[in-house]
Amino acid sequence: MTPIQDHPLRYKLANELHARPFPTLEVPCGAVFLAIRKPKDAVGQIGDTDLAHLCDLLDRHGAAHPQPGATHYSGMIGRHMLKWEQHAEFVTYTVFTEGLSARAFDPAEFEVFPEDWLARAPGKRITSALIRVDRMPEDAVIDVAMGEWFVPESLAVSYVLDQSCVVATDFRIDPAGHLRMAVFASAETGRRRVGRVVQRLCEIETYKTMSMLGYFRVKSISNVLGELEAETARLMGYLRSSEEEADATLETLLELSSDIEKLIADTSFRFGATEAYEAIVNQRIKVLREDRFLGRQLFGEFMSRRYDPAMRTVASTRSRLQSLADRASRAGELLRTKVEVARSAQNQALLESMDQRAQTALRLQETVEGLSVVAISYYAVSLVSYAAYPLVEATELSKGMVTALVTLPVVALVWWMVRRIRSKMH
Repeated sequence: MTPIQDHPLRYKLANELHARPFPTLEVPCGAVFLAIRKPKDAVGQIGDTDLAHLCDLLDRHGAAHPQPGATHYSGMIGRHMLKWEQHAEFVTYTVFTEGLSARAFDPAEFEVFPEDWLARAPGKRITSALIRVDRMPEDAVIDVAMGEWFVPESLAVSYVLDQSCVVATDFRIDPAGHLRMAVFASAETGRRRVGRVVQRLCEIETYKTMSMLGYFRVKSISNVLGELEAETARLMGYLRSSEEEADATLETLLELSSDIEKLIADTSFRFGATEAYEAIVNQRIKVLREDRFLGRQLFGEFMSRRYDPAMRTVASTRSRLQSLADRASRAGELLRTKVEVARSAQNQALLESMDQRAQTALRLQETVEGLSVVAISYYAVSLVSYAAYPLVEATELSKGMVTALVTLPVVALVWWMVRRIRSKMH
């Protein structure tokens, strides 16, 4: 019996769900996180340059390379564990170290990434963070540490995952150029759960930063968008203009519509990515299942106050652009209809004029045909009269009488022949 055939992607489809496992972390430990945004022309591509840059770091530690075309990697580099992931717009490096440095958030921890290696990165740093993971002490001790490590104004602290951990950050870049994040895990919290919490914090920071690119894209086009809206409103005032003005306005409106469509095309990817990243940020915060810690603001509250307004601005601008395109399109259709109606009226008048000229030509033709009957009859009567003159002597009729006798039959015959020719032509 022939066995059933597998789809060529069956195993890849199943394995993809397990391709990026969460790290398993022993407490206490530290993590150094780096996200590099790809160049614009490399977005969405599985680039060999990202993989080559990873392999350069692995070679410095004598570590094995990932498979060709890999989009994720986990392995040891010296005494550190490295987790590498490639995404559509960015690449992330997370290095986990056992134990904690004597100095909290020591910038020296970032030296796990060599300076010359960082300088050759195929892209630019979009964010980086130092993460400190320790056992959960008394709330008062955590509160004191929060005051020493973070800016109180923007500090977000909360219990997460049924109060198994306390997470904290102020989402600010410190003097060394990194964000600071702290995780305090209870003694009962397992290594996998700690790894999930740290991974979620890195994802929240990365996708938050990437989505904010959409906000600054909005700011860069705000003047252009305002000008396009004003020009569209001005042109719509010409919807009641005369036919000559309507033609010129329609041409200008079509040019404006092309400018609007180009702006939509230029921003559609950024706005679409921002919407997707925002959804990921909100989902990652939701799965943390936050509880309040000593009256401090939650991550969700911080986002609702500082982050959500920016995302609403992006969504509003995207809606404004689409609405503007729709208005310009409707105005163009109205003007085009007006021009077509005017041209239809012109064509109708032209057809009526042509019909009148055709009737005039027909009457003229009938007049010419009548005259032609007279002319032909005149020459025919003359010919028939000449042919009948020899009969004058036999009948004792005068030439005038012969001519008079043949005139009516000849004219009737000519008229009949002309009518017959006309009937065959029609």
